[in-house]
Amino acid sequence: MKTTPLTTTEKLSRDRLFWLALLAGPVVWLLLFLWLPGTLVGENSPIQWWRLLLLAGLYPLLEEWLFRGLLQPQLLNYHPLRARFLGLTYANLLTSLLFGVVHLIAHPPLWAAAVIVPSLVFGAFRDRHQSVIPAIILHSFYNFGYFLIFWPG
Repeated sequence: MKTTPLTTTEKLSRDRLFWLALLAGPVVWLLLFLWLPGTLVGENSPIQWWRLLLLAGLYPLLEEWLFRGLLQPQLLNYHPLRARFLGLTYANLLTSLLFGVVHLIAHPPLWAAAVIVPSLVFGAFRDRHQSVIPAIILHSFYNFGYFLIFWPG
């Protein structure tokens, strides 16, 4: 009997590490909320839903398409960048560093550097599943929760 290969979505639904990565989002949001009191969205700063859709939908889609869909696979074409350091490919490390540098455009240096950590997670799942879909899902989910709690105003 011939079996049909699993789709990326089916693989993700069975990937325990992916579920842990999703769970990490709310844990980080809670820790940030406790660490940065007084930053929660209040009545004086209503959420603009169209802007939330940009921050949690369109921007992650475009960023992941560019960084994990185009750049990281190109870097993986260079054999030395397929090697791993602490389980992460050098291609992922370079992509994530560039991701952080680009975030300097809109963020202070510390926050731009902080985006490197989730970027490494996005890149690890891109490598793990040979698809940009896990990175898009994680990035969108992380942004949605983050901006829902810490609305920029």
